[in-house]
Amino acid sequence: MLFTELTGPQVAALDPDTVAVLPLGAIEQHGPHLPVSTDWVTASSAARAAVEAAGVPAIELPGLAVAKSDEHCRFPGTIWLSWDTLMRTLVDYGESLAMCGLTRLLFVNGHGGNSALGQVACRELRRRFGLRTFFSHLSVPADQGGTTSAPDEYGMGIHGGHGETSLMLHLRPDLVHLELAERRVPEDLRTFRHIGFGKPVSFGWLTDDFGPDGYVGDPTGATAEHGKAVFDAAVGRLVEVIAEARRWPSPS
Repeated sequence: MLFTELTGPQVAALDPDTVAVLPLGAIEQHGPHLPVSTDWVTASSAARAAVEAAGVPAIELPGLAVAKSDEHCRFPGTIWLSWDTLMRTLVDYGESLAMCGLTRLLFVNGHGGNSALGQVACRELRRRFGLRTFFSHLSVPADQGGTTSAPDEYGMGIHGGHGETSLMLHLRPDLVHLELAERRVPEDLRTFRHIGFGKPVSFGWLTDDFGPDGYVGDPTGATAEHGKAVFDAAVGRLVEVIAEARRWPSPS
């Protein structure tokens, strides 16, 4: 069910515990082989599929395609919101939903740069408006401890690598230029024990720290078949997350 297709009275008539699902994406460069809409395509596609498959009341909200992507600011094609603009946007969005009578908001995130702010926004919305808030990734980014990186990317397939390229080959193969892809894994980071992507000590980085091509990983072996498997698994998890968000206890 799409929020944007309802009338005002139909929104007012929704079960207050309907899970409102908000995709968060990004419009940012992904090297020469992927479109700038990659994170938006993956997040919004998964959110819609999960809402359609949910066995509990859920509704898809109009999501945010442009978010916090300024780590890619030095490459053409990136459009971003500052951290404070995105935070205010998420808080305003949540307040609006609370005024509509809804009580449960699930973010489905397709861009790792949104993660920290999204988690802070969840706490803010819970405190200020009483919303039950949840923050889910399409898949946990490799640089945040996830396992989405291919083995030969050594946990560094964080942007435009094997996983994202496979997803786009499944969802929008017409937008993928695999013939332009090359291996771009920062092998020197393997020599650090504590500091690095997915390691105990995180670090501030910009995409151009890792070369002039705008992506980090190895997309050369990506396949649509792998992308479909990743997408189907992500949608299955999100269906379960929606069900859990629906039954998450309210304070007595």
